[in-house]
Amino acid sequence: MSWPERLRSLIPSREALLTSRWLRWLSVWMEHPKLWRWSRRGVALGVAIGVFFGLLIPLAQIPLTAAAAIVLRANLPAAAASTLISNPVTFGPLYYAAFQLGSWITGETSLPSDDPATSASAVSEKTIVQRIAALGKPLLVGLFVMACFAGFLTYLLIDLIWRWHTWRRWRTRRDTGQGSNSS
Repeated sequence: MSWPERLRSLIPSREALLTSRWLRWLSVWMEHPKLWRWSRRGVALGVAIGVFFGLLIPLAQIPLTAAAAIVLRANLPAAAASTLISNPVTFGPLYYAAFQLGSWITGETSLPSDDPATSASAVSEKTIVQRIAALGKPLLVGLFVMACFAGFLTYLLIDLIWRWHTWRRWRTRRDTGQGSNSS
């Protein structure tokens, strides 16, 4: 089995996406043929959209990605599958990296609980929501920059790999004489 066939086996089928309870509200618009075509532009754009929303939004990634893929006419299965870039295993490292990046960009380098003037009892009284909200600006800036950069880079990388693979197939075909009309 070739690597494109292996990748396609991991991607959700048309039927699975059309019958998904999370995507049912989009089913009216999901019939467009470009959403299901395996083209260079459609797949590259679909994966880029999925990576963007997979990094940027922690919940309801697939419905938002599907809506964006429908509007932009990107490959829907590739978009849905690529949201899995953030999952329970990668969530922590991605958000830590996004916070560090956002801290570097915004200049806010310390967490509010790192302030020496804050007493230990005041820190322990904060709820988890308050602690996450305190991460706010650096985390959001970091996530946005990571999502934009990763989405753009993913699009370029898939486009480049697709073009290279096509060029290689054409070259092999030309070198073996399969493309000539000699009799």
